[in-house]
Parts: sequence; structure tokens; C-alpha cells
Amino acid sequence: MDIDITTYLRFLLALVFVLGLIVLAARLARRFGYGGFSLAHRSAPRRLQVLEQAALDPRHRLVLLRRDDVAHLVLLGPGAPLALETGIPLETGTARSAGARPPAPGTDAALS
Repeated sequence: MDIDITTYLRFLLALVFVLGLIVLAARLARRFGYGGFSLAHRSAPRRLQVLEQAALDPRHRLVLLRRDDVAHLVLLGPGAPLALETGIPLETGTARSAGARPPAPGTDAALS
């Protein structure tokens, strides 16, 4: 078996070409949402949103989800997701939506 340098060069170029195609396909899939176009209009208001998330340990995560005007606290882990609290009403006040915390109980702002 006599393999010369041109055979190695052809193999290397074919490998680079195939790896380039894989990278291109991965980028296109990420850009277009894994190969499918959404039927929902992008201008439509979103009903589902992740408000906050916190890692409890490497395998468990607490996620606060908003669906319409209700929040749900969900524990995600290796098993099935567990809804810890559902039906949490969201405050629609301007101070709350701006990121301000509600006043602590017993303070003057809470009593007024």
C-alpha cells in the first residue's frame, strides 16, 4: 500500500469541508429555531416568561415563571418538574414593575 502526500491532503480537505458543513448547519439551526418556523406571529404578545431563576445545587433549579398575569414557582431537577406554588398574582404597580421592592412590614411606607 503506497499512500502519497496528495491522498493525505485530499483526506484533510474533505475533513475540513465536512466539519465546516456541520458548523454551518448548527448555526442555521440555532438561528431558525432548530429547523422550523414558528406559526405564531413575532409581534404577538408573549404569554410565557421566565422572571427569575436560582440554582439550588448542580442538579436542581428554582424557576419563577409568568403565564399571562399569574406567576408559578417550579422546582426543576433530574426527575419530573414540581410546582411548588401556583397562582401567585403579579403586582401591576409602577414601583413594582420598575424593580423596586415592596416596603418591609412595620415600616412607615407599609403603614400608609
